[in-house]
Amino acid sequence: MAQAQDPDSGPIKVGRAEAARWSGALDLLRLVRARPGVTRAEAARVLGVGSGTATEISSRLRALDLIAEQPAPPTGRGRPTTTLHAHPDGPLVAVVDIRQAEWRVAVADLEGTLSEPATGRHGSKRPEPVFAAVREAVEGIAARHGSRIRAVSVSAAATVRRGRIGQSSVLGWRDVEVEPLLPGVPQVIGNDATLAGLAEARLAHPGKSVLYLTIEVGIGGVFVDHAFAVTGATGAGGEFGHAPFGDPAVPCPCGATGCWDVAVDGRAVARLLGRPEPDDPRAYLIDALVDPASRAAVEQCSASLGHGAAGLANILDPEVVSFGGLAPELRRAAPGPFAAAFEAGLMGFRRDDPPELIASALGPDAFLLGAAEAAFDVVLTEQSIGEWTSARFG
Repeated sequence: MAQAQDPDSGPIKVGRAEAARWSGALDLLRLVRARPGVTRAEAARVLGVGSGTATEISSRLRALDLIAEQPAPPTGRGRPTTTLHAHPDGPLVAVVDIRQAEWRVAVADLEGTLSEPATGRHGSKRPEPVFAAVREAVEGIAARHGSRIRAVSVSAAATVRRGRIGQSSVLGWRDVEVEPLLPGVPQVIGNDATLAGLAEARLAHPGKSVLYLTIEVGIGGVFVDHAFAVTGATGAGGEFGHAPFGDPAVPCPCGATGCWDVAVDGRAVARLLGRPEPDDPRAYLIDALVDPASRAAVEQCSASLGHGAAGLANILDPEVVSFGGLAPELRRAAPGPFAAAFEAGLMGFRRDDPPELIASALGPDAFLLGAAEAAFDVVLTEQSIGEWTSARFG
């Protein structure tokens, strides 16, 4: 028996007949999510089914308000086909991103399109007022869309362990339980860099092994192996910023010393310049990247980024190393020190065939897009689609 999780009563058993009934439909929904606008003919080829079967499945999903079809542009003398898209009345998810100084919420559809963005700054960094403000925004989304909201997904600048915020150095949180923002609706929570990396790997490098590294306040990331984020036994894996790639004499707010986290961002630049720790390390780094007086400190941080990236490449063997947040800007500001440190840190056999180094393709929405990926992993299951059908059509 397959299982899904109900937010109120725990695991629900799904019969094998029901699971088989939805198998082809779920495959098509996941394909539309990964490749919005895919033609029905191409979908049949990818899924390994006949055109008649693809037509039957897509017609069924269209009748259930799960996908929409549009005529495909003619490409020759063959039989006309259609392109497959999110249904205008289809399932949605509410996505949340909690950062050091602010929060963001938005709505995402099956295609990953974000809409209705809203932002608020933290009046207080205590968890209670932060989540009260976020909850009000999510409730507003639910009021507008009703039962179309099938999941809530939270991206947090924090270590997430077994569904709880274990620690957030930038927010000053420790062991925080995240209550349901929308009671009765499934909720997932993940580390911001982990979710951004998941989106980067799935959307920009499908089918590849991707090491994702992002600098905001500190550095975080994740290793995604063929669309699956490697997060360890409790979900707290990928805390690359707390690898001992930094100065062993420098303490980190996490409680360890020598963390990479405090060797690459605005705090590191200020420390190297003999200045006090900035209130906003992200903004400080942005300014430092174009400040001639900060040049030597920026070069040292860029070298640290290259050194650590090489170490992780040796350990994880990725095909692609993708840099998000301010990491591409740091690398561009001091490319020589980065390149020298990266090459020196690679094992000899890797230097002839190193992983591809690129800037993230997703930009500032990466965290929300990653939250949407995690949410639709919950939505696109036999149990969830069965509940959608029951709620919409009885």
